[in-house]
Amino acid sequence: MILFIKKFIPDRYYPRVQAAFHLAAAFLSAVWYGFPSRRIKVIAITGTKGKTTTTELVSALLESGGYKTAIVSTLRFKVGNKSRRNLLKMTTPGRGMMQKVLRQAVDAHCDYAVLELSSEGAKQYRNAFINLDALIFTNLSPEHIESHGCYENYVGAKLSIARALAHSPKKDKVLVVNADDTEAGKFLAFNVSHKIKFSLSDAEPYELTENKISFTWHGEKINTGLAGKFNLYNLLGAVAYAQSQGISVSAIKDALAKFDGVAGRMQKVYASHNKDRQNFEVIVDYAHTADSLKAAYSVFSDKRLICVLGATGGGRDKWKRPAMGKVASDHCAEIILTNDDPYDEDPDQIVCGMATGIEKHYDVIIDRHEAIKEAIKRARPGDVVMLTGKGTDPYLMEAGGKKTPWSDADFAREELDKIFN
Repeated sequence: MILFIKKFIPDRYYPRVQAAFHLAAAFLSAVWYGFPSRRIKVIAITGTKGKTTTTELVSALLESGGYKTAIVSTLRFKVGNKSRRNLLKMTTPGRGMMQKVLRQAVDAHCDYAVLELSSEGAKQYRNAFINLDALIFTNLSPEHIESHGCYENYVGAKLSIARALAHSPKKDKVLVVNADDTEAGKFLAFNVSHKIKFSLSDAEPYELTENKISFTWHGEKINTGLAGKFNLYNLLGAVAYAQSQGISVSAIKDALAKFDGVAGRMQKVYASHNKDRQNFEVIVDYAHTADSLKAAYSVFSDKRLICVLGATGGGRDKWKRPAMGKVASDHCAEIILTNDDPYDEDPDQIVCGMATGIEKHYDVIIDRHEAIKEAIKRARPGDVVMLTGKGTDPYLMEAGGKKTPWSDADFAREELDKIFN
């Protein structure tokens, strides 16, 4: 509809018309579904990285306290015990879908709805007319710069979510902020009744290994099967919010001990059978920026890495391609550049952009399935094969709107089965 309208609107007026259209659509969706956010506690999660994992952690911790939850995230739509994959290739779905899931959550007598809110979603008012009770801010680093125009606009889109919390009519609102992030002060400046800051210092002493995180919270030692400093930040944000809702430290401790991770986020992939025979690791992770790549690779700093990667999203964020190549060059023993949602851009041009940051030998295998197959074929005992960029993305997005069904984990498991079964 908005693209049709664009044909008849002068370019100088189109941004205003576009904004009005999105805002009107958000209002009408809220009206249609009866403004469901007024009848449920709504927690927003925003930031560049960690949104999906934090969303799942918050839901798990609330459930450990006896609450019923709903989730809208990159990974899935969940209402109580019912869950389905998010196949939309959108972190924050359209306005109608957002309101629909909230209505389903209210009708199912859920106590909380936990929503991933992206900058693109905020830009298009997909979260408008959703009354927030809380916001957890994870971190910020440059992303979607070409879409937003500049980093400052990207930050502004994220801050608009904090502004929505400040203006929400809900009582006892909570703002949870990563105090170690350089943009923390901008979020903390909003007038919200309860502000909670978290920092790595809150977890000391802590221990990070490739298989677990152990940290201290209010004198209690907590163990989880997650890995990486970035996940410790996700844990701290979720724990801080859960405690603000009266969840006891003992319940938090028990829930995190049982938490088995998030699909597509540092997900370990094994052969279907004879798992014990597999003598190298395969990791699937959504990392699609230089910072997130570095964080993922650093978990296995003492291992030989075979890295399969591309620059997610053809036609956008071209600036990050050399930076991602540099990170791979610094951390990976072997590098295979491959296809990763090129849309209408030439995949060869995308990998050429990444290659400018690489200072060692690399291979280009555009067919992503073949790239995964080759990486696993090269693996030696003790190696780690890192498949990054897609995570649980259900499709490979190609030219002309073509959507090829996809799963890095399934393709990897298929190759492992040939070796170990």
